[in-house]
Amino acid sequence: MNERELPGMVVWVTGASSGIGEELAYQLSKLGVSLVLSARREHELERVKRKCLENGNVKEKDILVLPLDLMDRSSHEVATKAVLREFGRIDILVNNGGRSQRSLLVDTNMDVFKELIELNYLGTVSLTKCVLPHMIERRQGKIVTVNSFMGIISVPLSSGYCASKHALRGFFNSLRTELVEYPGIAVSNICPGPVQSQIVNNALGEEVTKAVGNGGDQSYKMATSRCVRLMLVTMANDLKEVWIGDQPFLLVVYLWQYMPTWAWWITNKLGKKRIENFKSGVDADSSYFKFLKKKHD
Repeated sequence: MNERELPGMVVWVTGASSGIGEELAYQLSKLGVSLVLSARREHELERVKRKCLENGNVKEKDILVLPLDLMDRSSHEVATKAVLREFGRIDILVNNGGRSQRSLLVDTNMDVFKELIELNYLGTVSLTKCVLPHMIERRQGKIVTVNSFMGIISVPLSSGYCASKHALRGFFNSLRTELVEYPGIAVSNICPGPVQSQIVNNALGEEVTKAVGNGGDQSYKMATSRCVRLMLVTMANDLKEVWIGDQPFLLVVYLWQYMPTWAWWITNKLGKKRIENFKSGVDADSSYFKFLKKKHD
C-alpha cells in the first residue's frame, strides 16, 4: 500500500518544528489527515501550521498546535487528553523529537548523557506509555518511532546519542512482542541515515548549554522529502523496521547487521579519521561521510 491509505487518520507528530518532523507535517497535510504538531517552540509550530494550511489539503480545524517538552514527563498525560478532547482518537503517534551529539566521551559532561537519555529515550517512552492505553482500548493504532542508523551501528563522537537510540530500538522491539495479542496495533522503527535537517546544528557538544551550531555541508545527505516519502510508505504498510539511506551508508548498516567483524574494522579505520577531523576543527560529519562515499564510488 502507498501513503494514500492514510487520509482521515489523526496523526500526532513530535519534533514537528524542524527537519524530518516538519517535512512529515507538510506531506501528511497534503494527504488530508488531522494533525497534532508538538515541539517546544510554539512559534515554530505555528509557522509549520501556516504552511500546512497554505500547501496542504487540510483546514484550520484539522491541525492542533500542542507545545510539548518531552523532558517534562508530568505533562504527557495532560497533552494526551488534550488530543483526545480535540479529535476523539489518536491513530498514529510519530515519536520524532530528540537531539544528537558531537563530542568525545572524555571531554563530555555527564549532564549531556543524562539529557540525551531523558529526551531521546525516557521522554519518548513516557509519551508512548500515555498514548498506548487508548490504542489498546480501541485495539488499533500505529506507534512509529524515528530512530537512526545510530540505533543499529555505533560511531565515535556520538556515544550518548548512540546509547539513547540503541535503547529505543530495544524498547520498541520488546513492546511489539508485548502487543502480540493486539494485532491491530503496529509498532514501527524507522532508522534514517544522513538526511538533510537541522539535527547537527542542534546537536549537544561537551556541555548541555553548548550546541554544535553548524551543520556543515549537507549535499551528500538524502533529501528530507525523499526520507519522509519512504516513512509514509512504512506507516501505511505497518512495517516493523526500515532503514532509509543512500549508498554507501546503507551498506555500512548491512555490514553491522550481518558481518560485524568487517564492520568493526571499517568503523575503526573511518572513525580514527573522523576524530582527527573533529579535533582539528574540520566538519567531522561531512568529511567522514564524503570520504566513505568516495571510497564506495
